[in-house]
Formats: sequence, C-alpha cells, structure tokens
Amino acid sequence: MSAEKYFSKAIETLSQLARTQKNALDAAAGMMVEAIVSERSLYSFGASHSFILTEEMVYRTGGLMLMNPIYPHGMNLFIRPITVTSRLERVPGLGRELLLSVPIRENDVLLIASVSGRNAVVIDMALQAREMRVKTIGITSSAYSGGVASRHPSGKKLSELCDLVIDNGAPYGDAAVEIPGFAQKVGPLSSVTGCALVNALTAEVVDRLVRKGIQPPVFMSANLDGGDEYNQRLLEANRRRIHYLG
Repeated sequence: MSAEKYFSKAIETLSQLARTQKNALDAAAGMMVEAIVSERSLYSFGASHSFILTEEMVYRTGGLMLMNPIYPHGMNLFIRPITVTSRLERVPGLGRELLLSVPIRENDVLLIASVSGRNAVVIDMALQAREMRVKTIGITSSAYSGGVASRHPSGKKLSELCDLVIDNGAPYGDAAVEIPGFAQKVGPLSSVTGCALVNALTAEVVDRLVRKGIQPPVFMSANLDGGDEYNQRLLEANRRRIHYLG
C-alpha cells in the first residue's frame, strides 16, 4: 500500500511539473542553446544527493557531452564519515572556491541544484557566478526553501540569486509518504523529479539545436555496437568545451 502511495505521489508531482514548469524549462533551454551556439560552456553542480542531477546529465546515454560537472569535494557519498557532507555544505566560502577551480567564464551557463537552497555552498557559488557574469539556472523546491531560513551570512537562498529558477516540486522536508503509526515521512521525491527535469531539459535543448540545423554531441550507449567509436569521435570534435576529460 505505501509503495503504491509513493508511485502515486511521484506520478502526480511529475504531471504537475510538466504543466507548471513548462515556461521555466523553455527559458532554461533557450539559455543553454544560446550558450552552445555562442561556443560557451555548460556546467552543473549539486552537493550531496543533489549531485545526482549532475551525474544524470554527465557521461550518460542520451545526454549532452557538453555538460561539465563541478565535483562537490567532500560532499558526496564516498566521503567517510558520511555525516561530514552536511557540515561541509554549510562552510562559508567553499562554493566560491569550487567555482573558481574550474575554467568557467562570462556567459557560460551554470546549473545549481539544491532542494532546500539554504546552505552556504550553493549560495556562495551563485554569488560568485553573478560576480563573474555566469548565467545561472537553479533547481530547488519552492515548498522546502520557503519553509526554512538561510544558513548563509547574507540571509539569501539559492532561489533569490539565480537568473532562472526551476521548482522540482518536492514537498517541505522532501519525503512524501506518511506511514500510519510512524512519525517520520519516507520516500523523498527530489531525485525522481530532479532527474526528470534535467532529462526533459536536455531533450528540449537537443530538439532546438537540431531544428537550427546543429547536430549536438549526444552520448550513445557504450554497450551498443559502435558506441565507443561514436562517442570518442564526438568527444574529440568537441573537446574545446568538454573540461572533464583531463
């Protein structure tokens, strides 16, 4: 019964996002297409589980080769003890340094994902991006972010600092399913909705490029015959804007 509740909630939320986030996705796709046509670079960042959205977009079958990850050093699930991830994402200034560690430039596009949008790492990264005139797309939960205070000295949250914001539809606290007799909700939605949003965004970007007569570099599955050769050819042809190969 509770498994069915989760599926029902996920499907309901995805259907809502398809309607309510259409304009935001259209605007984000336009921003990314303009960057690609102008020979600019694309980047993506998220701390802890929000980095799942970046992983979904990078080196992925059907994904754009041009999406560059900014790794959340110390804020992914490989670190031990794993609880340090929650402490590091609250360290002021770290997001700025992470952004300065990559070859990002003016008019490049940066996607920043954070469900709550309250922690220092994403806020500092968005502030630094603004200073560098990098265009930003935030993916966050309006319900969650609206119910918590910022942990950054500025008092700002991610949604206040990005050029464009996409709502991932996750509820306050993220978990979506109530279990009778158990106080804590289970079944977070943000990974399901976030991955759906970035894949929808990728599909829209590729469609627009093709309609412009541009053949975008998209990964073929390496497990299909000829996949390795196809991917290597396109990676080499677009190496100037692909910064994760070195």
